[in-house]
Amino acid sequence: MTVLIERAGCVGREDELGELASRLALTRASGSAAILALGGRGMGKTALLRGLADRAATPALKARAGAWEQGTPGAALRQLLGEDPPADPADAADALVARALVVAVGDEPGLIVLDDADLADAFSLQAIASALRRHRDSPFLVVLAATRSTAFLSEIAADAIRIEGLDASAIAELGALRGRVLHPAMAEVLTRHTAGNPRDAVALLDELAPSQWVRPETQLPAPSHVRDEVQAALAGCTPEGRALAEALAVLGEGASLGQAATLAGLADPLTAVDALAAAGLTETSRDHLPRWRTPLVGAAVLAAMGARRAADAHQRAAQIVDDEVGRVRHLVAATPMADADLADEVARLAQRRGDEGAWADAAALYRDASRLTVDPLDRDDRLIRSVDALVAAGDGTGAAALVPVIEGLRETPLRDAVLAYLAILRGRATEAEVRLKRAWDIVNADREPETAALIAQRHVLHSLAQCRGTELVTWADRAISLAGRDTAAGVEAAAIRGLGLAMSGRFEDAHDAYVLAAREVGHSAQTQRVTMGRGWLGVLADEPDESRSLLEGVTDPRVLGGSTRISLWALAWLARVQFLMGEGEAALHTVAAGRALAAESGIALITPLLEWTATETHLLNGSWEDAARAARAAEAGAQGYEIMRVPAMLARAHIAEARSDFRAVLRILEPLTHAPTGSALTEPAIWPWAETYAAALVAEGRLDEADAFLGPHETRAREEQHRSAQARLATARGRWHGARGDLVGVRETFDSALGLLEGLPLRYERARVTFAYGQALRRAGRRRDADALLSAARDQWDGMGARTFVDAAQRELRAGGVRAPRGRRGPVDLTPQEEAVAEMVASGLSNREVAAQLFVSPKTVQYHLTRIYSKLGVRGRTELAAMSAEPAVESSTGSSAEPTEES
Repeated sequence: MTVLIERAGCVGREDELGELASRLALTRASGSAAILALGGRGMGKTALLRGLADRAATPALKARAGAWEQGTPGAALRQLLGEDPPADPADAADALVARALVVAVGDEPGLIVLDDADLADAFSLQAIASALRRHRDSPFLVVLAATRSTAFLSEIAADAIRIEGLDASAIAELGALRGRVLHPAMAEVLTRHTAGNPRDAVALLDELAPSQWVRPETQLPAPSHVRDEVQAALAGCTPEGRALAEALAVLGEGASLGQAATLAGLADPLTAVDALAAAGLTETSRDHLPRWRTPLVGAAVLAAMGARRAADAHQRAAQIVDDEVGRVRHLVAATPMADADLADEVARLAQRRGDEGAWADAAALYRDASRLTVDPLDRDDRLIRSVDALVAAGDGTGAAALVPVIEGLRETPLRDAVLAYLAILRGRATEAEVRLKRAWDIVNADREPETAALIAQRHVLHSLAQCRGTELVTWADRAISLAGRDTAAGVEAAAIRGLGLAMSGRFEDAHDAYVLAAREVGHSAQTQRVTMGRGWLGVLADEPDESRSLLEGVTDPRVLGGSTRISLWALAWLARVQFLMGEGEAALHTVAAGRALAAESGIALITPLLEWTATETHLLNGSWEDAARAARAAEAGAQGYEIMRVPAMLARAHIAEARSDFRAVLRILEPLTHAPTGSALTEPAIWPWAETYAAALVAEGRLDEADAFLGPHETRAREEQHRSAQARLATARGRWHGARGDLVGVRETFDSALGLLEGLPLRYERARVTFAYGQALRRAGRRRDADALLSAARDQWDGMGARTFVDAAQRELRAGGVRAPRGRRGPVDLTPQEEAVAEMVASGLSNREVAAQLFVSPKTVQYHLTRIYSKLGVRGRTELAAMSAEPAVESSTGSSAEPTEES
């Protein structure tokens, strides 16, 4: 099977290759080193070594040990040297190093690789160990690949890297190399089935017919080499060991040892546990429960049992397991033909699990029911419901793989609603709109109230993604009326209805709605939906502490059998609230978890929300490239839905704002000024864009437009008594007063903003208001007051690790000049404002960018530049930049002293 892996190439090992290449390069300075690459059988260690050798500039000395040569001294060393090694280990070590360095190209380090090093003869390993000790300063790296570590290998190589299974994208690449283009869902199935083992994955790709790679519900077998190994191991096992193996294979993951012993008919299973471990089939945990060495072993054991014995065992297992889903699934596994009664029983259980919010269970059960159903119309209906449950569980990738199958079925309201549901999660607003309209047009609510309620509930999600609060509430009420509050559609509609009320500015009603929903849902998988909704509302309603607590509890879809989609929403809003509370590092960790879950599930709808927070956090940290990358990811994912487009716009706008490119800010956000009446885009509490747009208008000198624009937003925020929204808008209004020279207006407005934020743990918002207040006072000539505020803002930014804004506050403080030294400016007497302008112009900023950052006009910047050029005796920006590092200029900008009097 090694040949298969080598033909596939070194796929999915870029991190490991990078690590090894880095270790190789380090030997130039640090001298000889060794590293152990550990991985199970078939994990691609040989391909990794070959990939490293191919990348290295120097030809590698390569060898592969074999168990049959362990008793032959120097067998591995002979391969490395290409000749018989010296008899003395020290001489052999010297010969090995000489050989490695002789083939080296130029000053490149030498590379020695030994595959299957745990099977190598002792003499060869001794020679390698001696080479490392005797030639510590020589530039060469030894890479030992092994399935298991030994004391000797650990002594030779203190460092090790673990070769784990490949991820689904790498498995898909392997498939492409084998001529199999796998759907992402199928790649996930194959990855889970093989634990990412490339040898096993390649074997299955070669052995199975193309038709078996079409649908992700396909039950994959074990590859032939695993079946052969397991068959041989079972043949050598005791009868008790084989019986326990078969019981474990039938019961599947999660079975207890007691259940397995009962099914196997063993009074004392521990002897059988030892037998399976000795046969290499299982690994035993602390609780004595055997676990398969790889997931494929269980599949191979089932194959060895044969269909009849496996079916009989499943029939018995149905009487042993203690949960209803497990019991029914064992009955299904024991029933190869259509069975109408069992199909109906399974479908009823599927619906019940769906009503409880356990959608993953419901999806599997509906699929089982479809297979057992006799009537073709019912069979199609149950298959469609299985896909719907997959979408509800958040498995967008798995559901998308079945779209061609569903589209091939006759059109029904349910079919259109399910396809619309998937379109929503994939961010395809137009497709969802068309399919939902068609579904509602053809459904008969009197005859099919359940289906009509489901369609209405999908309209709820569609309205949420469109940020249409009033429309959302209307559809939610319709869904609840049709289905009842205690059904799956009713509960989900109620869980989102509160957000529709908030998007309409009805925050008190939204809180009341969630109190009622939480009381009705109790403690079940549906709790996740209501809790997430309450947490989301908390972000919008200035309740960050409660919001964080609620959202942290529902970010794992495995809790209570919840939904990946709900967990993704929770992660997106948890990251947002962490950012607002000044916890940037935590926010980035949460974003990373959300990105991984989005990639795994195929849900695109929520990605821009995650990337918006990532963009702003990176901006605070001064990580411009990361911020730009996150903003591009947000924009790439922003398709038709407002809940995708707005975060993408905000991410880009904040980058432009940080660069003082206010014309770009206005251009980016201008589409939001045309939001229709009733859209949540006009709600200042929902999307924080209006203050950014207004501040850009002020910075561009468009004061009348800024005044007219701010008025309606300020009125709305006051009417809703939303504190942070009022504070954000007051910041823009304070800048407006400052631009007009109205010092009284500046003080009143900014003091009001800070008062509104008093008691709220929104560190980010408070720092922004404080900084803007200081800027406005500095421009108004109140430098001492400005200094206090700017110093406070700098300290707040510093506490959040916001390097970008710490630097901005420092520039403002220097421009204010309150802390500037007296009589110690050096040979050139620049004023504090001139020092700030000189520093920024020398760094490459344009006059407009300097003006925006110092909150002055471009004409003022040009005036200061003219004086700076005259004082410094330079003729332009280029000479100023060249002079910026000279001691005379540095001395005029780099010292501090007691504050001076205000002028």
